[in-house]
Amino acid sequence: MESSSVLPKIWQNLVDARLDSDEKALAWFEPDLDAHLHYQQALLVLTPRRLILFQSKSADCQSWSVGPDIHLTASERGSVGTLELLGPAGRISVWRFTIGHASAARMLADRLDAAQTGRTAHATSICPSCGALMPAAAIKCPACSPNAEAGSLASLLRLVGFARPHLKMILVSGALTIATTAAALVPPYLTIPLLDQVLIPYQAGKAADFNIVYWCLGGLLLSAILGWLLGWASSYASAWVSERISADLRQRTYSHLQRLSLEFFGGKRTGDLLSRISTDTDRLCNFLSGYLIDFVKDVLMIVMTAAILFYLDPMLALAALLPFPIIVWLVHWIRGRMFRHYTRSSVAWADMISVLADTIPGIRVVKAFAQEQREIDRFNLTNQRVIASNDRVNRMWSFLGPVITLLTTIGLLVIWAFAAYRVHQHSITVGILTAFIAYIASFYARSESLLGMFSNVQRAAASAARIFEILDRVPSVPEPTDPVAPGRLQGAIELAGVRFKYGPREVIHGIDLEIRPGEMIGLVGPSGAGKSTLINLMCRFFDVAQGAIRVDGIDIRTFPIEAYRKNIGIVLQEPFLFYGTVAENISYGKPGATRQEIVAAARAARAHEFILKLADGYDSLVGERGQSLSGGERQRISIARALLIDPRILILDEATSSVDTETERDIQAALDVLIKGRTTIAIAHRLSTLRRADRIVVIDNGRIVETGTHHELLRLRGKYAQLHRAQIEMVQGHAV
Repeated sequence: MESSSVLPKIWQNLVDARLDSDEKALAWFEPDLDAHLHYQQALLVLTPRRLILFQSKSADCQSWSVGPDIHLTASERGSVGTLELLGPAGRISVWRFTIGHASAARMLADRLDAAQTGRTAHATSICPSCGALMPAAAIKCPACSPNAEAGSLASLLRLVGFARPHLKMILVSGALTIATTAAALVPPYLTIPLLDQVLIPYQAGKAADFNIVYWCLGGLLLSAILGWLLGWASSYASAWVSERISADLRQRTYSHLQRLSLEFFGGKRTGDLLSRISTDTDRLCNFLSGYLIDFVKDVLMIVMTAAILFYLDPMLALAALLPFPIIVWLVHWIRGRMFRHYTRSSVAWADMISVLADTIPGIRVVKAFAQEQREIDRFNLTNQRVIASNDRVNRMWSFLGPVITLLTTIGLLVIWAFAAYRVHQHSITVGILTAFIAYIASFYARSESLLGMFSNVQRAAASAARIFEILDRVPSVPEPTDPVAPGRLQGAIELAGVRFKYGPREVIHGIDLEIRPGEMIGLVGPSGAGKSTLINLMCRFFDVAQGAIRVDGIDIRTFPIEAYRKNIGIVLQEPFLFYGTVAENISYGKPGATRQEIVAAARAARAHEFILKLADGYDSLVGERGQSLSGGERQRISIARALLIDPRILILDEATSSVDTETERDIQAALDVLIKGRTTIAIAHRLSTLRRADRIVVIDNGRIVETGTHHELLRLRGKYAQLHRAQIEMVQGHAV
């Protein structure tokens, strides 16, 4: 749900034609299911006066006046949600939607309530991670990010923890910075004796000691050279530290990502995570290496210059610094706004990167369905959002900069007026006045520079907050407090009263199952029955909501995750290969494997023959995601990868779904030998691949409904027999 300015194109003209000239759309929502739960195109538009329903295939629309007794309520049950319009007499109308629109439905209800009570709506956006409604002022979701409202400086201060290992170099850099700033303060002070003791007396016809000129000029030259050398050393030391802090931050963030549970990645877009690890850390590196050193120099220059000004003439210093409190107040006033705008800019940038991360790997699908223009339009939309978010920052910054310049100019005018009066009263000399003007010009120049730096501070703070949002996330599958080393498992698996939920929806309902060591179990059932979820629980990608899964009599939650999974070999339904050689992909689970071990695994998976036909054999590059290989070839390499680690528990999740019948026979022949002495759990839609299974477990709606061998289940004439009969009919239909 968004504001009417970004309505989908198919609705824009229809809505504009129906709204009165003084009527403005406050919010909109698309209920995508009709009364029979069939997909439809419909639109609900909320205005200050009414709620309007548009149907895509009709020019007519329905509307209901909104008032204090009219309310919207949203609820979800299973995968379907309901939005009800309620009045004093009860339900007025009802709309249904898929669960993905639940947050948008709740938002519409909240907007209606806000319009009636005159308050600000509780939520103006939806968290992409958890789907919760976010408060209007929230930058990050309070539901999944407890520190979402932490200040911008707090995010940067947390970088101190990454700076501690480099404390010595930081101290060196700080000392060099102080020395560089001090060297820059010397030249104006040397103008005082040069003017008062040499140039002015000489112009007045009095005797002057020109030796002072040589000393002053020598001091000016020395301070310039010293300032250059110190500045170079300070910049290098700062860059050295910042590169290592940024590298540590990238490494820590990536390492933490690897330890987070699959649940986290299910709510994140790849482009957003890429943007945080690459763009945001790079932005922090630039800030630490370049802007931070300038920021410190500016602060030191302001403090030290102010001290010299008060030393030269306290009264004149007070007059010179009159505009400074106003500048400080403006900076404080704009701080929070700039932080929010930069955070939104980072989110918009991440959305744009997400489009690239979606379309570039899927370019074959884009071209196959001739959707190039659609993806161009989608990228253009996210690109325009980047522009819009940056425009908000630029508008604020373009206003603030000239205001600060005006204040500093007024400050200089005040100084000239008051200083001229002080010279006229013989309270200060012309040399002091000249030095004072030089110092105050530097003071306000540094103030303006500091304000410019403030923009970069807020941008860096927004990036730091996005990175720490990842680092603050706790894995939903935690490591055990008192771990038990699994060693080499025997492979006995027991599921006792296992239940599991995806959010509020329970998908596994109290499953009990015992698997003997070395036994082959086949899991079958219709799509969505819970087979893959059960496998995910056995691998501990997720933790059970109730009950327990035990291996060799020990709850798997007591095993260290990495040590436990080293006993498991898994072949996924969709084989994934990394960019690299065939040998590197096969040995992914065992990086130190010899070439003989790699070849043996490939032979067992019936992959050796086609690998030898590749241009460079086992050293052939497979391309990103293995796109240079066929689906069957990728599947056999993934099987070889699983077999190489010699797991005690072998999991085949539709392992033969991507291969033809002949290749399937080759793989089955290899598996017949390899499953001996190894606990094997196989999911397969082709029931013929499970005839050699010791037992077949039939799952339906998250429950075990049948257990037995292939022939036993056929004699039962139950769910398995139905599935088997449907497959035979489908094969016969294809044959005809």
